[in-house]
Amino acid sequence: MLRNYSNSRTLGDNIRLGTLTAFTAGTINIASLLIFLSFTSNVTGHYAILAAEISKANWTQVAVVGAWIFLFFFGSFLSNFIVINFNKKSKYFAHAMPIVLEIICLLFVGVYGQLYYQKTLEETEYLVALMLFATGLQNGLTASISNFSVKTTHLTGTTTDLGILVSMFTQKKYRKNGELIGRAKLLSSIMLAYVLGAVFSGLTYYYLEFRVFYVISICLLVVIGYDAYKIHVRHFNTRYRYNRIYKKPNLMAYLYEKIHGTPKRDEKRKLVFED
Repeated sequence: MLRNYSNSRTLGDNIRLGTLTAFTAGTINIASLLIFLSFTSNVTGHYAILAAEISKANWTQVAVVGAWIFLFFFGSFLSNFIVINFNKKSKYFAHAMPIVLEIICLLFVGVYGQLYYQKTLEETEYLVALMLFATGLQNGLTASISNFSVKTTHLTGTTTDLGILVSMFTQKKYRKNGELIGRAKLLSSIMLAYVLGAVFSGLTYYYLEFRVFYVISICLLVVIGYDAYKIHVRHFNTRYRYNRIYKKPNLMAYLYEKIHGTPKRDEKRKLVFED
């Protein structure tokens, strides 16, 4: 999900990344709505609030809402900054770091809310700001590494794009276009995962309360862990093949043979010049 970049990503990579991160975004958004009475997975509504507060000359609230919008922007900026500056050194590190930062933010919200939250306006404003920064990190990362194909913290553009695709499918020539079909599958999976995350959050919040942010963090750890597992398995198989070709014993190959057994050959292979 995180290893591949831009046009080298497959449809499966994008669907896996999109569904898991959309699920977490839906969970975050409903949790923040129930706890703080504010949406935190997008800033569309906050722009409207900003304009309303400017018209009222309520400059304190203008500063607060402006800071929220900026933090979402800064989260997206920071994600792409990390990706483009560390991508050559390690794609996995560059793509996983924004998720790690998001997990840290959400864990802080969960721990603070569970142990220290007094429901004051100032606390609410700070925690909403932190959550907007976290979702900005997520949205910036998914858009950056997928060449803007995957955006999971809001569904406005997703719904628009899917509506356009469905209208195109009314003509037979478009229904045979594999790229358009794949795009429709991706958008549908993101929408469904977001709604499922929102429903999950709504059903479990009254039992979990701030602990719902721990569940969200676990989902994000799955995103990181999936690629870590793939990388280590690939490294394991590479070292085993190296041992089989060059007869260089190592611990990884020894363990592999103990688990799977040594492959048998009916006869020794001969090279052409040995005849």
